[in-house]
Amino acid sequence: MKTKTIKKKDIASFLDTLLTRYEVFAPVERDERVVFEAIGAGSEATLDYQNTTMPPKGILFPQTEQLFSYRSTKDTADIAVPSFKEKPQLIFGIRPCDARSFLLFDHAFDGDPYYINRRGNTLLVSIGCTHPQAPCFCTSVGGGPFSEEGSDLLLIETGDQYLIQIVTDRGAQLLEESGFKDAGKDALTLAQKMIKTAEASMGAGIEIDGLKEKLDSSFENPIWQELTEKCLGCGVCTYLCPTCHCFDMVDEAEGSTGERIRIWDSCQFPLFTLQASGVNPRPTVKERFRQRIMHKFSYMIESYNQIGCVGCGRCITECPVNLDIRQVVHTISKLEALS
Repeated sequence: MKTKTIKKKDIASFLDTLLTRYEVFAPVERDERVVFEAIGAGSEATLDYQNTTMPPKGILFPQTEQLFSYRSTKDTADIAVPSFKEKPQLIFGIRPCDARSFLLFDHAFDGDPYYINRRGNTLLVSIGCTHPQAPCFCTSVGGGPFSEEGSDLLLIETGDQYLIQIVTDRGAQLLEESGFKDAGKDALTLAQKMIKTAEASMGAGIEIDGLKEKLDSSFENPIWQELTEKCLGCGVCTYLCPTCHCFDMVDEAEGSTGERIRIWDSCQFPLFTLQASGVNPRPTVKERFRQRIMHKFSYMIESYNQIGCVGCGRCITECPVNLDIRQVVHTISKLEALS
């Protein structure tokens, strides 16, 4: 694998160069929080951060998106589809867990022209986590603080510089005219040390082996009622989850014109499964909470052969009642299947 190095002090000028060819999204400080936004200058980027509260999934899967607009007359209806972006975009400074999440989106939105256009037009430059947070458990679900999956380039912090691992051909093309030096033996050794130290510092994880089978056999287990006693059903876990992708479609019309909009939704909301007949197959928090866990650790494996969780820990840190998905999985994994 080819590797380069870049000095930290040169990152801003590198981003300025990229801005001549790409719309660049990077972590920036806003109101004492770090969020991903389009930047106008390399100096705006903040790379010394743990992880953003809101994942950057909205860049490829907008929270609100017009699918088409229409104008109708007595005999005809004209439909206009928004034009796709022509200028390529680049997400710089994304964490490996969030980069991996887009691999699941690739399955979920296979055949969706809106997502496919953005995904094919977007490069991902990730930065490894040298200091994983306590709620992080990416290594338990197949990832790692320096996972390359989903990224085109991976940056590893080594003192006053970054080692750049070239993961894809598109990543290699991004560096063709950069003039960055090849990584030397000392840089490679230091990078490996940083990786081992970060992985060793990971906190409590979850046990995946046999979990799907245990979930499938425990669907009717009364433990679900106990597990969801304090859940508020607020849905914050799904909105902050980099792999959750539920949506609703709404028609907004006035007179003879209107538009169809796709908006984020959540399986934790009671209206999500309410049918026109008035029947709701998931009438209480228990069924909705169970759906979320089953979807991530059973249904997605069936559909995509991929766990629907990247272990970012956001649903743990931001849950208003401290519901810990690691504890939920641990409880389920210890159950005896009901006969």
